[in-house]
Amino acid sequence: MADISCPKPVKLFIGILSSDKTLFGEIEVLLEKRFGQVDIKSEVIPFNFTDYYNKEMGANISRQFLSFKELINPEELSAIKIWTNELEAKIKHNNRFNVIRPINLDPGYLTYCNLILASTKDYYHRIHLQNGIYAEVTLFYQHEVFKNLPWTYPDFQTEEYKNFFLKVRTLYAKDISNN
Repeated sequence: MADISCPKPVKLFIGILSSDKTLFGEIEVLLEKRFGQVDIKSEVIPFNFTDYYNKEMGANISRQFLSFKELINPEELSAIKIWTNELEAKIKHNNRFNVIRPINLDPGYLTYCNLILASTKDYYHRIHLQNGIYAEVTLFYQHEVFKNLPWTYPDFQTEEYKNFFLKVRTLYAKDISNN
């Protein structure tokens, strides 16, 4: 029988989706107040992989990822997803935007071997964490690259995303060695 051990801290990231590019800076400030300093962020990337969000969010949706310097306990992911959902609702009810859903926040974390996304939706490849929040392995790391799984979202399959997460993983390796 193997000994039970606590998991190592993980690297928190949050993906931001919005058709209003002014929101990216505003959200970054709010997220830094809650999760600490952003250590790397992606470019603002056009999100043209699906029209799934267009009805609620409008056209010309973009995505940006923020990675945070402070490592977290992976058990915090469900609470983080609940908090980001509450922030989405607060922004939605601000009534300053002319779309149903001005922003979508997707928290997740990265380890040496995988990239995990939080979700409120159950499916066969997701595991319930707590309080209606599920986790899925979206990418896995092998032979110095991130690889897809059958359910990996099309945007997460792009080299642009994977290259960004390789940079995040490099930062994680430095952070975890200092922890």
